[in-house]
Amino acid sequence: MNLEKIYTKKTAIDHRKEYAQFFTPQPIADLMADWLLGNESLKTVLEPAFGLGIFSRTLLKKKKNLKIKGFDIDENIFKDASVYFKTHKNVSLNLEDYMYNGWKNKYDGIICNPPYLKFHDYDNKEILKEVERYLKFKFNGFTNLYTLFLLKSIFQLKKGGRIAYIIPSEFLNSDYGKLVKEYLLKTKTLRHLFVIDFKENVFNDAMTTASILLLANDEHNSEIEITNIQSKSDLKLIKGYISSYPNAKGEFTYKPSDLDQGVKWRQYYQVQNSINYKNLVPFSTYAKVVRGIATGANEYFTFRKSKAEKYSIPNECLLPCICKAKDVKGNFFTKSNYKSLIENDELAYLFNGKDSENKKVAEYIVLGENEKVNEKYLTKKRKPWYSLENRPPSPIWVSVFNRNGVKFIRNEANISNLTTFHCVYPTNSDLFSDVPIDLLFAYLLTDVAKEIFSDNRREYGNGLKKFEPNDLNKSKMLDLSKLSQEQVERILNLYSDFKDTKEEQYIKQIDEILRLEFANAKSHTHLQFATAKTQAKIAKEYVFANAE
Repeated sequence: MNLEKIYTKKTAIDHRKEYAQFFTPQPIADLMADWLLGNESLKTVLEPAFGLGIFSRTLLKKKKNLKIKGFDIDENIFKDASVYFKTHKNVSLNLEDYMYNGWKNKYDGIICNPPYLKFHDYDNKEILKEVERYLKFKFNGFTNLYTLFLLKSIFQLKKGGRIAYIIPSEFLNSDYGKLVKEYLLKTKTLRHLFVIDFKENVFNDAMTTASILLLANDEHNSEIEITNIQSKSDLKLIKGYISSYPNAKGEFTYKPSDLDQGVKWRQYYQVQNSINYKNLVPFSTYAKVVRGIATGANEYFTFRKSKAEKYSIPNECLLPCICKAKDVKGNFFTKSNYKSLIENDELAYLFNGKDSENKKVAEYIVLGENEKVNEKYLTKKRKPWYSLENRPPSPIWVSVFNRNGVKFIRNEANISNLTTFHCVYPTNSDLFSDVPIDLLFAYLLTDVAKEIFSDNRREYGNGLKKFEPNDLNKSKMLDLSKLSQEQVERILNLYSDFKDTKEEQYIKQIDEILRLEFANAKSHTHLQFATAKTQAKIAKEYVFANAE
């Protein structure tokens, strides 16, 4: 009987998403349980996000006399788990929020697949104060709940104890992950980080990549191992590491002092594209990226022509805006493209009723208040609630999500955009190296630019990638001021040809010019300058040898 399959079949996906219920596959649960069981003194176990207790069931099959405590806040899943575990006297289940319980209780083993919830989706905002009080760390409101689970678990680990967590790998390369990485390094508990990069999702219905963290509160704290897991067959690497601890090495080995919590950790387990190029500068040298307009209630604020006619909203209260990514097909969005959106009755405006004395506008504002739009998370912070963010149209847009490399669009229609795109505002870097916007945009269309930006990406499931504004601002780019006047003219001519014909051959020629000018001689003195494939092969052979 597979409890997870039965529960998934009878429970609506909306309910499971509300409680972030994405179940751990049994092969991974087995490996994580084995890590805890490697502690011969294992007697007490905590499962903070119990669900249906897949970890506890797995542990009890291998060691029957364990004392286990579990927490969950969903009554539905708690009832099912209680029925299964009612004969297990050593399993204590609690229908309570783990984050508010038992900070002073310590455990020999802690094992968890915590809820993946952005913090503004989590009701108990006071928990940050609780975490900060115990950990003496200051967090921000963008923290994800799963990271708080992990930090609390580290705090509750007994001397000699072990932790196994499976969590989204997003924290490794995001701003909110800095404090998490700092705490991992400060406590000297991280032993091995396995970054799972399957082509398929680890969790059904969850758009996220995963990582498995193996932690221990023991004396073997001089090195941290990191290994890429690229297929299900690679799960054997985790088994080999666990059975050979503390002797087995990972794909990459670091001293804790080698790791910088302030940078994206991708550079520690993947080769960086930027090392192939010289004369790099931060992207912020030539442009600033900010997110698009966030309304907090798109259904209310977005308008199409027919909706404007229905509510008699005048044109002066309608802000021209791109509302959907699907409405932008190529690299140029023209006035003609925008006109077509209006004529086809697509979403093409934002309601902008601030300072209007129009009667129909006032009626639409009252309609929003009757529908409680004014009480939503973002609108209630604004004065008045129906005002829009001050975001002038940017000459360039950049896609937030992508699968085949970041996409830039020239906003020739000069209209605003929602958060489906970020805004790119070119800047004049200095008086002596002014870079024309067409030269900048031509560069942004090249594979060279995409490769370098890729170093700062965030990864989700099924090959989906994301860039937040600061991911781009902090990315590197080629210093275009190093180009000769002849090269600039050649690139601008090719760009003009591309704009006229939309033939990719012209962008490829620009790409060739840039590669020839900025190509870097490769070094072999550091992980980033060697091929990951070579290092991975050495490390994986070592692990398999130790697993035999």
